[in-house]
Amino acid sequence: MVYYVKYILDMKKTNKTKVEEFIRVDHAGERGAIKIYEGQLLALNTFIKNDELKKIIEDMKEHEKEHCLYFENEIKKRNIKPTKLLPLWDLLGVGLGFGSTILGKKAAMLCTASVEEVIQEHYTNQIEQLESDEKKLKNKIIKFREDELRHKDIAYEEGATKKGPYFILDKIIKTGSKIAINISEKI
Repeated sequence: MVYYVKYILDMKKTNKTKVEEFIRVDHAGERGAIKIYEGQLLALNTFIKNDELKKIIEDMKEHEKEHCLYFENEIKKRNIKPTKLLPLWDLLGVGLGFGSTILGKKAAMLCTASVEEVIQEHYTNQIEQLESDEKKLKNKIIKFREDELRHKDIAYEEGATKKGPYFILDKIIKTGSKIAINISEKI
Protein backbone atom coordinates (compact mmCIF):
# COMPACT_ATOMS: atom_id res chain seq x y z
CA MET A 1 0.00 0.00 0.00
CA VAL A 2 2.80 2.42 0.91
CA TYR A 3 4.50 1.78 -2.42
CA TYR A 4 1.27 2.42 -4.30
CA VAL A 5 0.74 5.75 -2.50
CA LYS A 6 4.36 6.72 -3.21
CA TYR A 7 3.88 5.78 -6.88
CA ILE A 8 0.77 7.95 -7.14
CA LEU A 9 2.53 10.88 -5.45
CA ASP A 10 5.59 10.53 -7.71
CA MET A 11 3.55 10.26 -10.90
CA LYS A 12 3.95 13.34 -13.03
CA LYS A 13 0.78 14.72 -14.53
CA THR A 14 0.45 15.81 -18.12
CA ASN A 15 -1.31 19.12 -18.68
CA LYS A 16 -4.95 18.17 -19.45
CA THR A 17 -5.34 20.95 -22.03
CA LYS A 18 -2.25 19.68 -23.85
CA VAL A 19 -3.60 16.12 -23.90
CA GLU A 20 -6.87 17.37 -25.38
CA GLU A 21 -4.96 19.33 -28.03
CA PHE A 22 -2.80 16.28 -28.84
CA ILE A 23 -5.81 14.01 -29.29
CA ARG A 24 -7.76 16.61 -31.30
CA VAL A 25 -4.91 17.34 -33.68
CA ASP A 26 -3.81 13.72 -34.01
CA HIS A 27 -7.35 12.68 -34.88
CA ALA A 28 -7.50 15.41 -37.53
CA GLY A 29 -4.07 14.45 -38.85
CA GLU A 30 -4.79 10.75 -39.13
CA ARG A 31 -8.12 11.48 -40.79
CA GLY A 32 -6.31 13.89 -43.11
CA ALA A 33 -3.83 11.17 -44.05
CA ILE A 34 -6.71 8.86 -44.94
CA LYS A 35 -8.18 11.61 -47.14
CA ILE A 36 -4.84 12.16 -48.88
CA TYR A 37 -4.64 8.46 -49.65
CA GLU A 38 -8.27 8.48 -50.82
CA GLY A 39 -7.40 11.31 -53.22
CA GLN A 40 -4.39 9.38 -54.47
CA LEU A 41 -6.49 6.26 -54.97
CA LEU A 42 -9.12 8.30 -56.80
CA ALA A 43 -6.47 9.47 -59.26
CA LEU A 44 -5.11 5.93 -59.59
CA ASN A 45 -8.58 4.54 -60.25
CA THR A 46 -9.47 7.13 -62.89
CA PHE A 47 -6.59 8.85 -64.70
CA ILE A 48 -3.36 7.16 -63.67
CA LYS A 49 -3.10 3.39 -63.90
CA ASN A 50 -0.41 1.99 -61.63
CA ASP A 51 -1.49 -1.12 -59.72
CA GLU A 52 1.81 -1.37 -57.82
CA LEU A 53 1.49 2.17 -56.45
CA LYS A 54 -2.18 1.58 -55.72
CA LYS A 55 -1.31 -1.44 -53.53
CA ILE A 56 1.35 0.54 -51.61
CA ILE A 57 -1.08 3.38 -50.93
CA GLU A 58 -3.86 1.00 -49.90
CA ASP A 59 -1.51 -0.64 -47.37
CA MET A 60 -0.45 2.70 -45.87
CA LYS A 61 -4.09 3.82 -45.72
CA GLU A 62 -4.90 0.80 -43.55
CA HIS A 63 -2.35 1.95 -40.94
CA GLU A 64 -3.88 5.41 -40.95
CA LYS A 65 -7.35 3.94 -40.42
CA GLU A 66 -6.07 2.11 -37.33
CA HIS A 67 -4.52 5.33 -36.01
CA CYS A 68 -7.64 7.38 -36.72
CA LEU A 69 -9.91 4.86 -35.01
CA TYR A 70 -7.77 5.01 -31.87
CA PHE A 71 -8.03 8.82 -31.73
CA GLU A 72 -11.77 8.75 -32.53
CA ASN A 73 -12.24 6.45 -29.54
CA GLU A 74 -10.11 8.72 -27.33
CA ILE A 75 -12.19 11.73 -28.39
CA LYS A 76 -15.37 9.93 -27.37
CA LYS A 77 -13.94 8.44 -24.17
CA ARG A 78 -12.48 11.75 -22.97
CA ASN A 79 -15.31 13.92 -24.29
CA ILE A 80 -13.00 16.05 -26.44
CA LYS A 81 -14.40 18.15 -29.26
CA PRO A 82 -12.81 17.34 -32.63
CA THR A 83 -11.52 20.22 -34.71
CA LYS A 84 -14.29 22.22 -36.32
CA LEU A 85 -12.30 22.24 -39.54
CA LEU A 86 -12.58 18.52 -40.34
CA PRO A 87 -14.70 19.14 -43.48
CA LEU A 88 -12.10 21.59 -44.81
CA TRP A 89 -9.20 19.26 -44.00
CA ASP A 90 -11.09 16.40 -45.71
CA LEU A 91 -11.49 18.45 -48.88
CA LEU A 92 -7.89 19.68 -48.86
CA GLY A 93 -6.59 16.18 -48.14
CA VAL A 94 -8.41 14.61 -51.06
CA GLY A 95 -7.28 17.49 -53.30
CA LEU A 96 -3.65 17.16 -52.21
CA GLY A 97 -3.68 13.41 -52.74
CA PHE A 98 -5.36 13.64 -56.12
CA GLY A 99 -3.23 16.54 -57.32
CA SER A 100 0.08 15.03 -56.25
CA THR A 101 -0.76 11.74 -57.95
CA ILE A 102 -1.78 13.44 -61.20
CA LEU A 103 1.74 14.94 -61.20
CA GLY A 104 3.20 11.42 -61.20
CA LYS A 105 4.57 8.74 -58.90
CA LYS A 106 7.48 10.86 -57.62
CA ALA A 107 5.11 13.63 -56.57
CA ALA A 108 2.64 11.18 -55.00
CA MET A 109 5.41 9.58 -52.97
CA LEU A 110 6.87 12.96 -52.07
CA CYS A 111 3.47 13.92 -50.69
CA THR A 112 3.66 10.96 -48.30
CA ALA A 113 7.31 11.60 -47.39
CA SER A 114 6.76 15.31 -46.76
CA VAL A 115 3.71 14.80 -44.55
CA GLU A 116 5.39 11.99 -42.63
CA GLU A 117 8.48 14.11 -41.96
CA VAL A 118 6.29 16.76 -40.36
CA ILE A 119 4.38 14.11 -38.40
CA GLN A 120 7.61 12.50 -37.20
CA GLU A 121 8.65 15.79 -35.61
CA HIS A 122 5.11 16.45 -34.35
CA TYR A 123 4.77 13.05 -32.66
CA THR A 124 8.28 13.27 -31.18
CA ASN A 125 7.35 16.60 -29.60
CA GLN A 126 4.19 15.08 -28.11
CA ILE A 127 6.02 12.03 -26.78
CA GLU A 128 8.46 14.29 -24.95
CA GLN A 129 5.57 16.16 -23.26
CA LEU A 130 3.51 13.16 -22.16
CA GLU A 131 4.13 12.12 -18.57
CA SER A 132 3.64 8.81 -16.75
CA ASP A 133 -0.08 9.45 -16.23
CA GLU A 134 -0.56 9.16 -20.01
CA LYS A 135 1.56 6.06 -20.58
CA LYS A 136 -1.01 4.31 -22.80
CA LEU A 137 -1.43 7.37 -25.03
CA LYS A 138 2.33 7.85 -25.17
CA ASN A 139 2.90 4.22 -26.20
CA LYS A 140 0.27 4.47 -28.93
CA ILE A 141 1.87 7.64 -30.32
CA ILE A 142 5.29 5.93 -30.25
CA LYS A 143 3.84 3.01 -32.23
CA PHE A 144 2.07 5.32 -34.67
CA ARG A 145 5.27 7.35 -35.17
CA GLU A 146 7.05 4.10 -36.11
CA ASP A 147 4.33 3.35 -38.68
CA GLU A 148 4.70 6.86 -40.11
CA LEU A 149 8.48 6.47 -40.34
CA ARG A 150 7.96 3.25 -42.32
CA HIS A 151 5.62 5.13 -44.66
CA LYS A 152 8.28 7.79 -45.18
CA ASP A 153 10.92 5.14 -45.92
CA ILE A 154 8.60 3.39 -48.38
CA ALA A 155 7.92 6.71 -50.12
CA TYR A 156 11.63 7.34 -50.66
CA GLU A 157 12.19 3.73 -51.78
CA GLU A 158 9.38 4.23 -54.31
CA GLY A 159 10.89 7.37 -55.83
CA ALA A 160 10.09 10.40 -53.67
CA THR A 161 12.61 13.13 -54.30
CA LYS A 162 13.20 16.75 -53.34
CA LYS A 163 15.31 17.53 -56.38
CA GLY A 164 14.37 20.18 -58.90
CA PRO A 165 10.75 21.38 -58.78
CA TYR A 166 9.92 18.73 -56.19
CA PHE A 167 11.79 20.89 -53.66
CA ILE A 168 9.03 23.49 -53.96
CA LEU A 169 6.28 20.87 -53.66
CA ASP A 170 7.94 19.54 -50.50
CA LYS A 171 7.97 23.01 -48.92
CA ILE A 172 4.34 23.67 -49.85
CA ILE A 173 3.16 20.35 -48.38
CA LYS A 174 5.20 20.77 -45.19
CA THR A 175 4.04 24.34 -44.66
CA GLY A 176 0.41 23.37 -45.19
CA SER A 177 0.77 20.44 -42.79
CA LYS A 178 2.29 22.62 -40.09
CA ILE A 179 -0.45 25.23 -40.48
CA ALA A 180 -3.14 22.54 -40.23
CA ILE A 181 -1.49 21.17 -37.06
CA ASN A 182 -1.32 24.57 -35.39
CA ILE A 183 -4.93 25.40 -36.19
CA SER A 184 -6.35 21.96 -35.32
CA GLU A 185 -4.78 21.97 -31.86
CA LYS A 186 -6.87 25.00 -30.91
CA ILE A 187 -10.03 24.99 -33.01
